[in-house]
Amino acid sequence: MNRLLNSTPAAIAAVLAFIVVIWYGAAVYLNSDVLIDKYERKKTEWNFQVLVNDSWSMGRPVLPAPHQIMEDMNKSLFGHKITSKRSLVYHGWITISSTLVGFVMGGVLGILLAIGIVHVPTLNKSVLPWIIASQTIPILAVAPMIIVVLGAIGLTGLLPKAFISAYLCFFPIVIGMVKGLRSPDPIHLDLMKTYNATQSQKFWKLRCPASTPFLFASFKVSIAISLVGAIVGELPAGARAGLGARLLTGSYYGQTVQIWSALIVASVIAATLVFLMSFMEKIVQKRMGVLT
Repeated sequence: MNRLLNSTPAAIAAVLAFIVVIWYGAAVYLNSDVLIDKYERKKTEWNFQVLVNDSWSMGRPVLPAPHQIMEDMNKSLFGHKITSKRSLVYHGWITISSTLVGFVMGGVLGILLAIGIVHVPTLNKSVLPWIIASQTIPILAVAPMIIVVLGAIGLTGLLPKAFISAYLCFFPIVIGMVKGLRSPDPIHLDLMKTYNATQSQKFWKLRCPASTPFLFASFKVSIAISLVGAIVGELPAGARAGLGARLLTGSYYGQTVQIWSALIVASVIAATLVFLMSFMEKIVQKRMGVLT
């Protein structure tokens, strides 16, 4: 029994149960003002039980109850064809496509910059400060400019959103990869020098394997940030497809349940992508002999 209670699934279930209880209570608290005002205007008799029931079944609540979100997600995920614009599967795939393309672009850029920074002292002094400074600019200020500039040269659709994702996710990869490439012990570098190893041999035999844990840690952060970038990229573009479009539509028409459904789906996608990255990390480390 103690073993079951101390297990990870039991801990996760306990945390989720606590969140759900708090959520239901918050839904009653936040929706109560609207309902009480409605009762007073219509001179309707009510009690606490009526207030609770109505709070959990409002058409346009301030905070929807968890079961309302689950019902909307079930309808949006399984109640429509996946090619329908009412389907969250359709919108989710649009966002995932931009996320993955942006992540690949940001990953390639980040790794190349990191290699250059480690091996070229001039880049370390000139480029790295600018890379750090670039992240001080709010993405909400940059996203519309990227959309407009790329649209002016005929690039629309997936690529502008992918560029925004790449802009957000390349920074953790650069920093993590630089840290990883510099992580080998100096005595190991001296040993490679004693063997008269070339820079290429030092990189592939020593620096690259040593950087793997740092790189995958950066990948886990970057893949989630890339998803955020894809959603943000859909907002200023007035996109008609994607989770960002669902958020915009829900905001325009006051459909808070739809907004929360899109947010929950986005969080599930992010968690899945991070899990897949962890799985890839284990495979790579096992092939490298790090894991038995």
